[in-house]
Amino acid sequence: MPAPRLLVVEGNTADGRALLKAAGGEAPSVGYAGLLRELWPGVVTDICYPADPGANLPDACGIEGYDGVVLTGSALHVYDGGPHVDPQIALARTVLKTGVPIFGSCWGLQVLTVAAGGSVRRNPKGREIGFGRRIRLTAAGRGHAMYAGKDEVFNSVTVHLDEVESVAPNTKVLASNAFSAVQAIEIALNGATAWAVQYHPEYTLNDIAATLRRYGKTLVKEGFFPDEANLVAYSHELDTLGRDTSIKWLAWRHACDHLILDTRYRTKEIQNWITHQVQPMRSKRGRE
Repeated sequence: MPAPRLLVVEGNTADGRALLKAAGGEAPSVGYAGLLRELWPGVVTDICYPADPGANLPDACGIEGYDGVVLTGSALHVYDGGPHVDPQIALARTVLKTGVPIFGSCWGLQVLTVAAGGSVRRNPKGREIGFGRRIRLTAAGRGHAMYAGKDEVFNSVTVHLDEVESVAPNTKVLASNAFSAVQAIEIALNGATAWAVQYHPEYTLNDIAATLRRYGKTLVKEGFFPDEANLVAYSHELDTLGRDTSIKWLAWRHACDHLILDTRYRTKEIQNWITHQVQPMRSKRGRE
């Protein structure tokens, strides 16, 4: 049998990816692909870049060659539309039509929502960044396969300015917190099932540290830091803790426990997607 194959859809433009790299990070798709290979040894990961001009995107036949599709985060705003956004919505609709399992993080949740008939807005509460606190499973989320092995209330790495304004038809809201009513969803559409979260279970502390530096002055202007020097110092502490999660004083200072520091726990949603969505569908399609 052929090796399992997953497609990672990068949500950022080339300029956005360059800004992250300059801040000491990497394109979200690169990190996501690496995590998928860690969670599923032997899997083959491909990356596509629908926000790039002239990108060669897979059609329905090409999508059906994959066992699953992942949508990354992005600094774009889905309500802006245009040449960087519209191809991503169209690609999400194509994936939904094929029935291939799909998982979205942050921007991925927003793109899937719009692709399925919902809407997204700028969050009137502003930006949620760093850590999403006290994310709580809803009645639909408790006992849902995506949250197998996860606490009913948990924290996660996050960064988003936008949120779901109205969910698409046939959507179950699986988790919420005080910042956003929609922190996780399941969309059932034409036989397809999409799981998505507003936070970033795939992000490491180093990823969020680079993201803080990437936004820089914007976060100072929004009041998260008094100046850029404080922002950089904070980000370097997260980098240090990311490299060595046993540093107690840093873990305490940033209120990070196993909910965030334990990679296997932090990424449960993605592992559960592989276990409960991708692998059963792969078996059903006679690929195992």
